[in-house]
Amino acid sequence: MKNKSLGKGIILLLLICVIIIVTSVIIVFSLQTDEVGDIIKNDQLIKILLVLHDGKEVVWTDVLIYYPVSRRGAVFDIPGNTGAIYKSLDRTDRIDAVYREKGITTYCQEIENLTGTTIPFIMEMTMEDFSYITDLLGGLRIFIPYPVDSVVDGVHYLLPSGAVVLDGDKICTYLEYRLPEDTSSTIQDRKQNSVIAFLSAINSNKSSLLTKNVFSLFASHIKANVDEKGLYSIFSEISTIDSDRIMPRTIQGNENEVQGEALLFPLYDARFIKDVFKQTTTALISASGVATSRVYFIEIQNGTTQNGLAKNTGILLQSAGYEVLSMINADSNEYEKTVIIDHIGNALEAQSLASFINCSNIVTEEIKTDDELEADSLVDFTIILGKDFDGRYVR
Repeated sequence: MKNKSLGKGIILLLLICVIIIVTSVIIVFSLQTDEVGDIIKNDQLIKILLVLHDGKEVVWTDVLIYYPVSRRGAVFDIPGNTGAIYKSLDRTDRIDAVYREKGITTYCQEIENLTGTTIPFIMEMTMEDFSYITDLLGGLRIFIPYPVDSVVDGVHYLLPSGAVVLDGDKICTYLEYRLPEDTSSTIQDRKQNSVIAFLSAINSNKSSLLTKNVFSLFASHIKANVDEKGLYSIFSEISTIDSDRIMPRTIQGNENEVQGEALLFPLYDARFIKDVFKQTTTALISASGVATSRVYFIEIQNGTTQNGLAKNTGILLQSAGYEVLSMINADSNEYEKTVIIDHIGNALEAQSLASFINCSNIVTEEIKTDDELEADSLVDFTIILGKDFDGRYVR
């Protein structure tokens, strides 16, 4: 009798445990939030780390920042040789060494530290995956200024010139070929061009891409930190990107040799990268969209005795997306304070430019009529650098 009672007690206890476990699972799943859906619902920026690799080494790394409301996005290129003291490695090295030694999660964390922004979504592709996806999208449209017909280390590289559509094999050739006259900047431009072409192809093929069967094939060639449902939500949004107005950005810095390796050290100890990220994200979510409606043309004048100040400032502003038409000396080298002259009466953009260099001295020029404008009057803003400018900020 006691054994029967004991048996019934054990069964009851097991039943209670099962109920508790099932209930706990239900509660956990009910409390989980759809992170992708929440970001989209709240009209926030979608930030994605895009990494292409060949199985071991990084081919390119870009951070896509997209604002669904305005359909505008920016692509930040992170060169593999970006140098710094990386905590995860406990040494000075190139950033792609973090990926190779520590993996994608730590790599993303170091990029977040570098850029000063949180990147919730990560996507990885191998070259084979990228080739397959390129064919699935019907090819990527790339502009190649000169035909490529060269043999390097026994490999024959052959590419046509002009605005051409490259299939999977050809896009790999485009990313892999190196010519003796290529600079690191030229190579990096090709990599970023392929990223923009990829986003453009997603936009052009969204109707077919987002069908169930096609997307399942597409998603199977992307390794992400979200499931296929989350991946579908992300691509449903970024497929609406205005591909003609994607803002390309890259890291500016100085190359120095460290233990036989040419490392690119960002300007101002990476503070500038954080500023560019902040300014760009602010522009993307600008209610009026004025900040990204077009490229603005700037003239920089050196109003000090410091040699090269205008040129160096020009490099900073070009990195932030401005078109610098000229870098010249001012009519005097005795300017005490930096001044921004607004030639077009755009107070919002003038303030955005002023905030970027921490300048509070803005002068709005009287707007001329079309008849009064000179034929070569292309400058939107003139910056006259004064003695209060330290090369990055007005102090």
